[in-house]
Amino acid sequence: MSDSPAAKPSVLFVCVHNAGRSQMAAAFLTHLAGDRIEVRSAGSAPADAVNPAAVAAMAEAGIDVSAETPKVLTVEAVRASDVVITMGCGDTCPVFPGKRYLDWKLDDPAGQGVEAVRPIRDEIERRVRGLIAELLPDPVRPQPLLDRRE
Repeated sequence: MSDSPAAKPSVLFVCVHNAGRSQMAAAFLTHLAGDRIEVRSAGSAPADAVNPAAVAAMAEAGIDVSAETPKVLTVEAVRASDVVITMGCGDTCPVFPGKRYLDWKLDDPAGQGVEAVRPIRDEIERRVRGLIAELLPDPVRPQPLLDRRE
């Protein structure tokens, strides 16, 4: 009736605390791609809660991440993902042959106010949209959230 699960690409976003960048990226991908891409996020040393400035910045974009919780990075999560996108976790991510690894160099929003998190959020959205275009080369494109740019 629907696409087979094997046909659905899967993406894992990883940062150290799974409290900011990886949470925002996972939320954008889930929001923009819907159920067409399996989305996971994790951290090598998860924080106790998602960064409040990241929660506020995402709320401005119309996405509620307030109920999300940081998750620990597991070998199983990496093994189950087609694409692993790291964001400053260095060598702590396990590497498996046959996986696609990307490292997104992004400022760390930890300890920053929402004003500093906004440009990080916008860059993550831009990169996620590019990732969707790569993984889902079909005519169905995600709709814009908010036009926050000039």
